[in-house]
Amino acid sequence: MEKFGYRFSFGPWNIHEGADPFGPATRPTVAWAQKSQTYRELGFDAVQFHDDDVAPDIDMWLPAQLRARARAVKQQLVDAGLVAEFVAPRLWEHPLTIDGAYTSNDPKARAYALERSKKAIDIANELDTDLMVLWLAREGTYLREAKDVTRATNQLLETLDALLAYDARLRIVIEPKPNEPMDLAYIPTIGHALALGMQTAAPQRVGVLMESAHAILAGLDPSDEIGYAMTFGKLWSVHLNDQNGLKYDQDRSFGAIDLRRAFNQARVLDENKFYNVGMVGLDVKALRTQPAELATKHLRNSLAMFLKLIALARSLDRAKLQALVAARDYEELDWLILEHLVK
Repeated sequence: MEKFGYRFSFGPWNIHEGADPFGPATRPTVAWAQKSQTYRELGFDAVQFHDDDVAPDIDMWLPAQLRARARAVKQQLVDAGLVAEFVAPRLWEHPLTIDGAYTSNDPKARAYALERSKKAIDIANELDTDLMVLWLAREGTYLREAKDVTRATNQLLETLDALLAYDARLRIVIEPKPNEPMDLAYIPTIGHALALGMQTAAPQRVGVLMESAHAILAGLDPSDEIGYAMTFGKLWSVHLNDQNGLKYDQDRSFGAIDLRRAFNQARVLDENKFYNVGMVGLDVKALRTQPAELATKHLRNSLAMFLKLIALARSLDRAKLQALVAARDYEELDWLILEHLVK
């Protein structure tokens, strides 16, 4: 399989039990050891981790035990021919963080979130990755009057500075989302994430992760979010998927809903040489109706679609495209793209 210089990753959660916000699981849980064998079989190179993917019940581990566990997982990666792309603290499922983590009104919750994030950094070091993803899932409000946005933004900034000071190697990527699970997020878009990162004590170590569905839920085009971040050299990771309208975050297979939208994401990544920057993460889940024994085809399909779209992006007649732009013949340009995608 020609991969055009790209490397690919997904997280263990992308081999999924099939639960959604409106119903329970439809498939049995798959053990990590079985999932890890699937990566190379499907053509993937790296694993995305949450902290408790490495160490379940993470709050029960002593520091030395946590590091030993992470070293054992690192050896599993080596044995499987894989690497870790990043580690992310899973801060949105703990009972303490029901009202937020870094921006909770409860100082105990804020302290817990910071200490757990430091544990995630320790795990990342043992897995030999310097990248930590912060999905600020509960950093927002259900009611505007319940929190002070200025105070909350300062709390986010203080947390980022504390994490950057904890480890001089650490790079942080912020993954914005406009809603879900909180109704109203403080960092809903790439622009918000970039602005926050630039105010930290080490802005050169803070970038962003663009997820397709999150941009769509914000009413934005993912390819524009990608291009905006790449303008400033700040796009260090991506989660490509698709989204069927402004519903809950669906994590549909890449290109399954809007092929042209997917094409433009692949095109802007390729034209800006993202293959020299980071990995292509495919944050996709099998349809809830998919039988367990067939519940990895969404990953196979998404990787294959990305590579097909890269090939199409590279074979596009650029001279003709530029001539049509110069002539302002956008209808013909529209047809050029449509014909290219369906030939």
